[in-house]
Amino acid sequence: MLKEGQIRIPSGCAISAIISRDGNRMTGEDIVKSMIPMHDRSNGLGGGFAGYGIYPEYKDFYALHIFFDSRTTRKDCEAFLKEYFEIVEAEIIPTRKMPEITDEPLIWRYFVAPFQSMLADMQLDEREYVARIVMKINTELSGTYCFSSGKNMGTFKAVGFPEDVGTFYKLEEYEGYSWMAHGRYPTNTPGWWGGAHPFTLLDFSIVHNGEISSYDANRRFIEMFGYKCTLQTDTEVITYIMDYLVRRQGLTLTEAANVIAAPFWSTIGREPDEETKKRLAYLRTVFPSLLVTGPFSIVLGFTGGIMALNDRLKLRSMVVGEKDDVVYVASEEAAIRAVEPDAENIWAPAGGEPVIVTVKEGAL
Repeated sequence: MLKEGQIRIPSGCAISAIISRDGNRMTGEDIVKSMIPMHDRSNGLGGGFAGYGIYPEYKDFYALHIFFDSRTTRKDCEAFLKEYFEIVEAEIIPTRKMPEITDEPLIWRYFVAPFQSMLADMQLDEREYVARIVMKINTELSGTYCFSSGKNMGTFKAVGFPEDVGTFYKLEEYEGYSWMAHGRYPTNTPGWWGGAHPFTLLDFSIVHNGEISSYDANRRFIEMFGYKCTLQTDTEVITYIMDYLVRRQGLTLTEAANVIAAPFWSTIGREPDEETKKRLAYLRTVFPSLLVTGPFSIVLGFTGGIMALNDRLKLRSMVVGEKDDVVYVASEEAAIRAVEPDAENIWAPAGGEPVIVTVKEGAL
């Protein structure tokens, strides 16, 4: 007899996001509340959140959130970190004991600054430097996973239903201008703490509903540029693709969306504006291995904004709503109504159409 957690439901998973365009800080309560109506999209094998603007007192430092499987691995990792960073603060991430959340690892956070001498020696900017160190941690330090590494933001995830994960991490005690959430129904990989969403690198974070059939091609391409996919899930590669396209290649978010959810060649051929047609054709030609195929709806979080995106065939649900300065994104309208019953302008973006929301200039 099949039990919960053993049934494969490819259409499972729930995503949600909330952002204030005025940069107003909101506690984590609403993003947790938005996940409750979508409880049945998960099965308790993964839930997680990302909050932006949550560490204003350490906003100039990288916040490394790390899972350890023992005190020994923690001590080894701390010795490793001291070779590359000034550690400004190190502490256990506060949690509350809950019967619904079990087998938790040691969960620590470190606020760090790269050594300027190391940056000069390696001839790297600090974001590339931090990204490389995160990759080293996750590939070379056994029993250690760095699952969040941005400035003034943090990811909180676990094996469990998302509403329980939010309670476990005491998200009501944090305030941020933007929040993202995910409830996981693992389709091809086991549920485990590192494999829960969001997946992050620096300030980029991704939550994803769907399944990536192009994973192997995407992974082989992105790993040629130093990225290492170690977290046993296909979604991780989308985070690295966005980092590569936006941070390293300098593409705009819209251009990056036109790579991973590229229009069909027939659609490009019908584009009336010649400059747009040339640009779309260029992106498809230069980055063919970064086209993400299969059903997906994702939300990308970054410093100062979010981007919501469906696959080009719109095989997964996603709706957007607004109320005053706040924009909501979720797999279901019920999730938005749970937080803001009077939400307005509810719409479903077209396939491949990025919805980009940014905080007003100067608001932060």
